[in-house]
Amino acid sequence: MTAVTENINPNTVEIDLQDGAEIARLINNEDKKVAIAIEKILPEIGRAIDLIAEKLRHGGRMAYFGSGTSGRIGILDASEMPPTYGVPDNMIQGYISGGEQAVRYAVENAEDKNEFAIADIKAFNPSPKDVVVAISASGNPQYTIKVLELARQAGAVTIAVTSNPAAKFKPYADIFLCAEVGPEAISGSSRMKSGTAQKMIVNMLSTGAMIRIGKTYKNYMIDVQIHNAKLHERAVRYVCEITGVEAALAEKTLQLADNVKTACVMLVKHCDKAEAENMLKQNNGILRRIL
Repeated sequence: MTAVTENINPNTVEIDLQDGAEIARLINNEDKKVAIAIEKILPEIGRAIDLIAEKLRHGGRMAYFGSGTSGRIGILDASEMPPTYGVPDNMIQGYISGGEQAVRYAVENAEDKNEFAIADIKAFNPSPKDVVVAISASGNPQYTIKVLELARQAGAVTIAVTSNPAAKFKPYADIFLCAEVGPEAISGSSRMKSGTAQKMIVNMLSTGAMIRIGKTYKNYMIDVQIHNAKLHERAVRYVCEITGVEAALAEKTLQLADNVKTACVMLVKHCDKAEAENMLKQNNGILRRIL
């Protein structure tokens, strides 16, 4: 069966006769459908977030697997987690069929090779503590089918992200996340609506899980790694806004604490760094429970 993303879109059959502004309008009209499609599967996304958070909370990991655009989207999301939320590099991982070369260049037939799936799953080495997320617009490439099959055999939670309700990898997914965005503005160009849907969904999965394990306070990104001037300025501002102290005291406390979360506990609870760290440990790093 042909994937939905391969169908001809009746709304854009004359797109090659249009000027730039009309091309942009036609594409934008299709893009508007993405958020609506995702809205229909929010309960399933929420269930996935809770499952991921539960695994991460108990020392598990998550890995994205995909080919082409889908693989790159997973790698992008995974690479943003350590600097954004201060998690270990191996907590959220990304794999693309064809390996590192495929991040920048197309690797011929990579999506159809079982051996790539076997090698990547072996590298991740999933266990029942982990989550494996396969991403594919069609859900039909042999790479993602094999990834989910092997992950399930290893006892990992399996999640499929796709835009095709008839995806072949569906039977191997514990949670099936299908945003039915319809045919692309350009037939088969699944980096467009389908890719946008995938990006939005994996953003929700990773961000939602980080929130659930205490990596935010309200909507402050309090476990951000302070690696440059911009992030240092942001950290000082967060401490000021959360605790109500002046910038000079926030900066001084940050220097002692090394991170926003500990600095906030020190200031609000009037304690030293060791006491603040102990309180955070007792509350699984969740600042809300302390403040």
